Amino acid sequence: MTVVAPRQRPRAVLFDFGGVLTTSVLGAFADFSEQISGDRGLVLKLLSNDPEASRILVEHEEGRLDHDGFEAGFAAALAAVGVQVEAEGLIARLQSGLRRDQHTIDLLAAVRASGFKVGLVSNSLGRDCYAGYDLDVMFDAQAISGIEGVRKPSRRLYEIACERLGVEPPEAVMIDDLKQNITAAAALGMGGVVHTDAASTAAALAPMLGLEPHDLHPHPTPKEI
Repeated sequence: MTVVAPRQRPRAVLFDFGGVLTTSVLGAFADFSEQISGDRGLVLKLLSNDPEASRILVEHEEGRLDHDGFEAGFAAALAAVGVQVEAEGLIARLQSGLRRDQHTIDLLAAVRASGFKVGLVSNSLGRDCYAGYDLDVMFDAQAISGIEGVRKPSRRLYEIACERLGVEPPEAVMIDDLKQNITAAAALGMGGVVHTDAASTAAALAPMLGLEPHDLHPHPTPKEI
């Protein structure tokens, strides 16, 4: 686990969405990739290394390419490597393996109950990626890439969240499942934890916040969250 200490006493904790409040995004992509091609790494390889697939992912996450446009473009990228899939519903199938991580959602609620502001900093994918989550109830502020027009690891998305929470970046800690996003946050003076599971994140986060581990024992999450 990668842990970066904050430069100042934290007043806020920022949470990623996919892979933090849900099960692994990379795992879901790998499962879908195996279903359509037999190769667990194909989807991520295209999104990371194929110029066209990478371009449309960035444009979609930054709100410059809509849901349907991304689905059509990614279906074409798959077809170019010999994998035929229907474009309509492709994002839902990509994300079909994701499940809510209630332990981390309860950890978020425990952080907030301990007196810290909580914010969402998320790269969005598709029109329905937050369906079933009442973000307005869960968070004090949100910075979502498709709305803001900028995506992690750009520093600007972190800055937007901090501004809305009324804190300076060195007064915040970022929780994310991708190391590059924690590295970017640390460049602003933020603390960070590369998330793998709720228990290890809680153990790393508690001393940063000046709390005992039992202080972050998850409290029950309201049913409406």
